[in-house]
Amino acid sequence: MFCFQCQEAANGVGCDVRGVCGKAAPTAQLQDALLHVARGVSIFASALPEVPVDVGHWLLDALFTTITNANFDEVAIEAKVRRGLALRDELRGRCARAALTPAGHQHHAATFQAPGRAELLAAAAQHGVLRTQHEDVRSLRELLTYGLKGLAAYGWHALEAGKEDPSLVTWLYSALAMSLLETDAQVLVKAVLATGAKGVDAMALLDAANTGRYGHPEVTQVRLGVGTRPGILVSGHDLVDLEQLLEQSRDAGVDVYTHSEMLPAHAYPAFKKYPHLKGHYGNAWWQQIDELEQFRGPVLFTTNCIVPPPPKATYPDKVFTTGAAGYPGFRHIEKGPDGKKDFSPLIELAKRCPPPIGLEEGTVTGGFAHHQVKALAGKVLEAIKGGAIRKFVVMAGCDGRQTSRRYYTDYAQGLPRDVVILTAGCAKFRYNKLDLGDIGGIPRVLDAGQCNDSYSLALTALTLRDALGLKDINELPIEYNIAWYEQKAVIVLLALLHLGVKNIHLGPTLPAFLSPGVAKVLIDTFGIGGIGTVEADLARASA
Repeated sequence: MFCFQCQEAANGVGCDVRGVCGKAAPTAQLQDALLHVARGVSIFASALPEVPVDVGHWLLDALFTTITNANFDEVAIEAKVRRGLALRDELRGRCARAALTPAGHQHHAATFQAPGRAELLAAAAQHGVLRTQHEDVRSLRELLTYGLKGLAAYGWHALEAGKEDPSLVTWLYSALAMSLLETDAQVLVKAVLATGAKGVDAMALLDAANTGRYGHPEVTQVRLGVGTRPGILVSGHDLVDLEQLLEQSRDAGVDVYTHSEMLPAHAYPAFKKYPHLKGHYGNAWWQQIDELEQFRGPVLFTTNCIVPPPPKATYPDKVFTTGAAGYPGFRHIEKGPDGKKDFSPLIELAKRCPPPIGLEEGTVTGGFAHHQVKALAGKVLEAIKGGAIRKFVVMAGCDGRQTSRRYYTDYAQGLPRDVVILTAGCAKFRYNKLDLGDIGGIPRVLDAGQCNDSYSLALTALTLRDALGLKDINELPIEYNIAWYEQKAVIVLLALLHLGVKNIHLGPTLPAFLSPGVAKVLIDTFGIGGIGTVEADLARASA
């Protein structure tokens, strides 16, 4: 195996024996095989004027499955590969009947067969990341691929919530085929930037899907304590799964708690009608091993952010997965013929479990998505013009288990009192429970929601730009200090670059998949840089 798609790439280079995420080599190879098949599907799909919608839905799920910490279940991954091979061959037949000869139709990805798992693993080993010898071309191919994975994840979430944009899937077909066949660095650079534009579209689509279904987030105080009834813990990102679970458990005598990136669900008006949505439990994804032991009830992973449980863990028999998520030994819940999911196994198990052990007390504030910030725009502008607010710092993105990420806590604590933090994603768990105060009633941490809601931060910046009469988003008193971990952060970065944002600081380390040549292009063109010491970076923020 060789994998360097996440921030934890071993030694800052890549994982080649076992993933730091816990992914075994055969699992990584099967995911490589799934990606290889997705490219083969795309060779034929990109040549056809019309492609069956189920192919696009498979592609969204397949790419999401390969995101870091999403799926460790080799049986499930292989089944997706087999389905992809069948779809690829069906599309090849459609091309033949239409007398179409796509570029790459003779490529290994377009032709290989794999009667058994051994053939799949061999194909993955031969056509994995290191297949490309030219360092910069390899870097651009992988940057494009990881952006497409993030794009697919957002498209998948929107689809689950009832919205889809065929142009996003069309771009996935075209760009995946390009990532396989194209060797011209300039063409790949253009594809990477075009993917950023599609990222903006996908985040806008998801925002419309969520707000259309659940209402615009409102400023909300979310309880951190626990009740006396048994509980179900919901982790991941998918709001539709949470909605169905809440509806099915309405009168079951159990409480439902959010975990990690599900925290922002509490701010949506539609979820406030469920009194048994009790509160939030725990912190960022990487702390789940201890937290799931303390919870004592069933856990539902709706998407990525699974940490493999240690051998002595007592909770695995109470963990369920759904959607693109999977782990061997965890029970998986599929959609029924009606598109609904049956969560009764979780609910019945919860009834037999003791209540969760409390981890903390108090509340945390959320709900500062773009609609809410727009409502506060007048108050914010007064604070800016009056000098009470001097600067904003965008501290969005992902959290991780490395001790070096203490940097973000220290940085947030050290910011001057006239600086407001704009955040989204699980990076906020480094500072959202700190008492950082407010500025004239405006909290110094404005939480827009999940990493999926980074679009809100872009709209907030654009709202402030227009309100202040500025022409360029980079004229705003905003600094970007973004933490990253996996591929959804990559599409957010590309989306920000498409919007013209410059001088983004990315940490705790720059991606291992950026070659020196590609990194130089990003630095020279967009001013992207890493982070330094807390003291040095605070001095910059204080300027």
